[in-house]
Amino acid sequence: MSSGFAKDVSVLVPGRGEIFHAQTVEDVLAHAKADTEVIAILDGEWPPARGIQDHPRVKVVKTTTPIGQRAATNLGAQMSRAKYIMKLDAHCRMDDGFDVKMMELMQPDWTMIPQMYRLHAFDWCCNNCGHGTYQGSKPEKCEQCGEDDLYMKLVWEPKWKVGPTVSWRFDANLRMQYWTAHRLRPSVRKQMNRERVVETPICVGCCFLMERERFWKLGGMDEEHGSWGQYGFELGAKAWLSGGKMVTNMRTWFAHLFRTGQFSRNGESTFPYPLSGNEQEAARTYSRNLWLNNRWEKQKYPLSWLLERFWPIPGWDDNDLKQQKERERGFVPAK
Repeated sequence: MSSGFAKDVSVLVPGRGEIFHAQTVEDVLAHAKADTEVIAILDGEWPPARGIQDHPRVKVVKTTTPIGQRAATNLGAQMSRAKYIMKLDAHCRMDDGFDVKMMELMQPDWTMIPQMYRLHAFDWCCNNCGHGTYQGSKPEKCEQCGEDDLYMKLVWEPKWKVGPTVSWRFDANLRMQYWTAHRLRPSVRKQMNRERVVETPICVGCCFLMERERFWKLGGMDEEHGSWGQYGFELGAKAWLSGGKMVTNMRTWFAHLFRTGQFSRNGESTFPYPLSGNEQEAARTYSRNLWLNNRWEKQKYPLSWLLERFWPIPGWDDNDLKQQKERERGFVPAK
């Protein structure tokens, strides 16, 4: 146990009507090796499949009305007395000993994420012929025999052949993008081999670890963004522009279920946390106003400093960087 703290890690798992909420909580408990607890935040709705079982290392809190993923994360962090908090989406699988592997490399001013795999959570299987269909919205009928007697079969394995993601970037509109080529840079490969971490500008936002006291020092999650739009950009910008770092730990991993592709084959939304186009653009507008204009009161560096640290960055050209520096005239760093 970390000296002076009730626990080593509090894993915060916010979710709204998440079918794999209980499965994720159980997965964390099965793979944690430190003095780690789980704080499950049920944001206005109970899990539709099965409830979260009583466990001495699990706290469950349910809000009466939905408050959004950022607010739910903040609520969970308020309940924690651990040295570290880890926010985790309610549809993830963890590596064995993920908490110990992350704490061993952790630095006080870092925000750390594990390597991210895609999660093969389930298949739709036919009770009549046994044929399986890859995860997604429930098919109307079996594509093999035509029967409509289908059930969800849990798989819960990372997609190993696809490989992990370790770096993410943002374009000139502050949209998150995957950055596969970043790890091919000689300096990055050297850092990976020497330090077992990779510096990354931002992340997706579905899993991160940081000291709880630092989480609050940086203001927690800014609920003015809305529920979850720009979540990973906010984390990365706060980590770097406050004088710290965001790094990916190459010694461990997690796997995240992405609701894309076949999850919309029936034309229905499968996101428990809905985010309309208007809400998404509102989050980006707020984010651009805050970060492009360097209006965060705790930042020690302007955004152009972060850009130049990782330059060149796809999605930015020399003119974009010049315009950003023009916006930063008169920037005064926080003390």
